[in-house]
Amino acid sequence: MATTLEIGKKLVELCKQGKNDEAMNTLYSPNIVAIEAGAPAGQSPRVDGIAAVKGKADWWFKNHEIHGAKVEGPWPHGDRFIVRFTYDITPKTGPMTGKRFTMEEAALFTVKDGKITQEEFFYSMGG
Repeated sequence: MATTLEIGKKLVELCKQGKNDEAMNTLYSPNIVAIEAGAPAGQSPRVDGIAAVKGKADWWFKNHEIHGAKVEGPWPHGDRFIVRFTYDITPKTGPMTGKRFTMEEAALFTVKDGKITQEEFFYSMGG
């Protein structure tokens, strides 16, 4: 079974290559929980299960033009690791529509039985 560090390194490697779908398909538990710092109107900051997590990711990629991305880490601690994501994006919807900016977030991933079982995203919602 892969260690937390090995899973973190693989996640970072796949994300750097833009292979986020492959990362979810190979590294995530079917029962994963994802928790965002905030959520778009009408959506919950928490989603449960691989289908919902893939749907959330699909929504994000469809609703943002990505000009560039940087992925750093992982930084492991026991059964968890942190990854830092920096995106140069222009939202296609919402209050920031058409306004290009740099988004920085840290993600805390929890690993159990060789799979990522939880992802939590930390970022500023402005202000």
